[in-house]
Amino acid sequence: MLILKRFCLLGLMGGVALLLIMAPPAFAVMQDMPVVKLQSIDKITGRTVTFEARVGSTVKYGPLYIKVQACRKAPPIEQPESAAFIQVWEVTPRDVSKWVFSGWMFASSPALSAMDHPIYDVWVLDCMEKKTEEAEAERRKAEEEKAKEGAATEERLDEQVEDLGD
Repeated sequence: MLILKRFCLLGLMGGVALLLIMAPPAFAVMQDMPVVKLQSIDKITGRTVTFEARVGSTVKYGPLYIKVQACRKAPPIEQPESAAFIQVWEVTPRDVSKWVFSGWMFASSPALSAMDHPIYDVWVLDCMEKKTEEAEAERRKAEEEKAKEGAATEERLDEQVEDLGD
């Protein structure tokens, strides 16, 4: 009987150890990103606007001021998630400021931590390395450099062909 108890205890401990080894981490380490992509809607007009902001900057949308304090994104091997810590305040026509929202917003669950405003909604879409226009400018510049390299190579080949003809 004692042997059976020890065997069961060892089996139970081994099973727990195996579960601990194979269990996924309780949370994924998210990476800081310098740019957040936000979307907003004016509930009265139905107009939506997508815009990007750098961490540490403040953007204006109607009477709202949105300050981005942090933006984090899960690594590509993890389940997709982007989260941003933003602060939103409204400046009324009488120049009175009032807080509207301060906290983390999650791209995968916008309702989890939503901004409560009668006219405007703002939510996080993604966290990114660069603003879209910066990435597009870099892409265009790289294409231009490739085209210049291609033209230079073609010119050298033409010269070599001429040398062979002489």
